[in-house]
Amino acid sequence: MQGLGNDFVVIDALTQDVALSPEQVRRLADRRFGVGCDQVLLVEAPHSLDMDFRYRIFNADGQEVEQCGNGARCFARFVRERGLSDARALHVETAGGPLVLRIQEDEQITVDMGAPRLEPGKIPFLAQRPGPAHPLTVGGERLEIGVVCMGNPHAVLLVDDVHIAPVTRLGPQIENHERFPQRVNVGFMQIIDATHIRLRVHERGVGETLACGTGACAAVVVGRLRGMLDERVQVDLPGGRLVISWVGGEDHVMMTGPASSVFDGTIEL
Repeated sequence: MQGLGNDFVVIDALTQDVALSPEQVRRLADRRFGVGCDQVLLVEAPHSLDMDFRYRIFNADGQEVEQCGNGARCFARFVRERGLSDARALHVETAGGPLVLRIQEDEQITVDMGAPRLEPGKIPFLAQRPGPAHPLTVGGERLEIGVVCMGNPHAVLLVDDVHIAPVTRLGPQIENHERFPQRVNVGFMQIIDATHIRLRVHERGVGETLACGTGACAAVVVGRLRGMLDERVQVDLPGGRLVISWVGGEDHVMMTGPASSVFDGTIEL
């Protein structure tokens, strides 16, 4: 499946027993020797009685992570296409917290991503206090970043032009910076106007992807905290457009965008 070019292998772990090792995840994700994807997603039975499903996410390097917004939209479409649910509102467990997924009449999918976490200890990020901007020294270069957790950690840098932003150079360095104990996803944001941004994202354990839903949410939160963006923002990523809405404070971030199936198959691991 894919959401704006962010692609996934999605596995039904309700009707079959599935226990993936990191090596098996890496094989599935390999674009030459496996199927090829940015992340592997598992659809499982929930642990809580008030949830419909459990949603698990594994990056291409085999590491299980907390959240993936583009994957959440694919998850919603998958369970409907497979007849696992006919509900238009799905309550889903993730390692990063509960999600509500809503399938709109036009088949766009809106994900309630919850409230952003800004306290450094909850991101996690080593800093004395929360704030809209933090200094970060990378390879002798002093940068200014915004940090936020959208179920997974994000650092966001403002750039003049995403097309020439140093994503391949700074992305891995910031991802593995000592001030991020669990590594971090890195967004490079260009503000067009208060309702429109462009964004490229280096995802931890994956590299740059065509789209990152949580990264789009994090970028809008950082832009809003700095007084640069309105409540509803169009986010253009290399793979397409998302619409992100956030009033501020403890209100939840809402993400709307497409998702689609590409092909079905079987594989022996």
